[in-house]
Amino acid sequence: MELGAGVGGLNLKITTPFLTPSNQIKARNLYSSRAYSYASFRAHRSPICKASIKENSISAESVSKVSRTSAADYSMDVELSSLTALCPLDGRYWGKVKDLAPFMSEFGLIKFRVLVEIKWLLKLSQIPEIPEVPRFSAEAETYLQNVSDQFNMDDALEVKKIERVTNHDVKAVEYFLKQRCQSHPEISKVLEFFHFACTSEDINNLAHALMLKEALNKVILPAMDKLISAICNMATANASIPMLSRTHGQPASPTTLGKEMAIFAYRLSRERKELSQTEILGKFAGAVGNYNAHLVAYPDVNWPQIAEEFVTSLGISFNPYVTQIEPHDYMARLFNSIIQFNNILVDFDRDVWGYISLGHFKQITKAGEIGSSTMPHKVNPIDFENSEGNCGIANGGLSHLSTKLPISRWQRDLTDSTVLRNMGVGLGHSLLAYKSALQGISKLQVNEASLIGDLDQSWEVLAEPIQTVMRRYGVPEPYEKLKELTRGRAVTRESIREFIEGLDIPVDAKSHLLNLTPHSYVGAAVELAKNVDTITSLVNGANVL
Repeated sequence: MELGAGVGGLNLKITTPFLTPSNQIKARNLYSSRAYSYASFRAHRSPICKASIKENSISAESVSKVSRTSAADYSMDVELSSLTALCPLDGRYWGKVKDLAPFMSEFGLIKFRVLVEIKWLLKLSQIPEIPEVPRFSAEAETYLQNVSDQFNMDDALEVKKIERVTNHDVKAVEYFLKQRCQSHPEISKVLEFFHFACTSEDINNLAHALMLKEALNKVILPAMDKLISAICNMATANASIPMLSRTHGQPASPTTLGKEMAIFAYRLSRERKELSQTEILGKFAGAVGNYNAHLVAYPDVNWPQIAEEFVTSLGISFNPYVTQIEPHDYMARLFNSIIQFNNILVDFDRDVWGYISLGHFKQITKAGEIGSSTMPHKVNPIDFENSEGNCGIANGGLSHLSTKLPISRWQRDLTDSTVLRNMGVGLGHSLLAYKSALQGISKLQVNEASLIGDLDQSWEVLAEPIQTVMRRYGVPEPYEKLKELTRGRAVTRESIREFIEGLDIPVDAKSHLLNLTPHSYVGAAVELAKNVDTITSLVNGANVL
């Protein structure tokens, strides 16, 4: 059961463009009745906030006391819009995350509850041992299917209106369906078989599973794929561009810019694969998972088999061992996969931020944009900073979901209900992070002059290959000799060549070392970068089961 949520202190005026005037009035009434959740899906948003604030008479002499005025001293009449939304996902960032709304919003939850209730009634009509629900005619089945397929905002508002009376969100869906079907001569005879033998969580757990499945397959995974593809393109395009590595922030053996990007593409691909292989589970076993009421009503029906058939018919894997709730272990695994994907993205964001700081990347500027309110020259790496920040917010929420949801007192407590309503927050900030990173990538230009200059100043990195070749040919104390030459000292091309010339090694080995430069000492980096598309394609491309 989910208790009705109140909105206090504000008289909210909803102006949702695609609602009819009559339904805008319904929405206002629902808000003012303290029962309707702001999470309801809206395809369009009003960009204008009209707020009138009636203050208790504030005279000139009382202005100095404003800081001590409490919220109770103000009466506000505020129109809900992108400017008054408490969550920036529903305000400032709505345009970037709205693709999730049909699935992860209050509207999406209600729609999927309706779908589950209708599918269950249809399933009951197919069980011979339940003669009270005879097989529906094709026309009746189409009628029921249309109630689900054509479920819209008007219908959702009607459900919320019923919830004002029931103070129970799932029961409101049941009553809505009974009202919608009471005029149908065939379905009206079996209205009491809506929600038959069900606990609310039978409906909710399947609705949440479908919400996640659709949101991941249609929004999150495609966004991940675009990001991985963009980084793969960075890898292959820059496969041969040498770059100085830095370990502990100090010069280290050279690599290529492309190979360093390939690392992130491969890491992200593996996490994306892990996410896509998560098995989404569902239950349908009644109040405490034992089919108690089912077996009393119809003892000859194989209810565990019926439940498994029903759950799997929705494209969800069946969990046979449950309490009142599906234990949410799969959700923890799923959210942890997203968290790790986001952690890798943060690593990417910070590395690219650092390369921009070093001058290895330039950022394409856009006419009219401002980087700093006081320093006109600034072109800040804001997209990667936004990506990093939103990954952090997403992971904070998803981490709580993954640690809290698998824990429930005895056969069930209600703490998961309010927590589950925030799944869209974690997914929304993740989506925002992916889009911010993509936007940042689109602005990058490689500054080869900076990369070349970095390498030109770092001839000491050749100490590693020189001492390694010396080891091969039996030169005593090779490491110690290179340490004496290079550690804490300025090393130039000339000093390195002089050292090589003095080595007692074969001529061809000496010639090879003399031709070596920081620019050419990149090992297999070029090939690794060029092959990343093939490697990532092997671990990519599957949807959530």
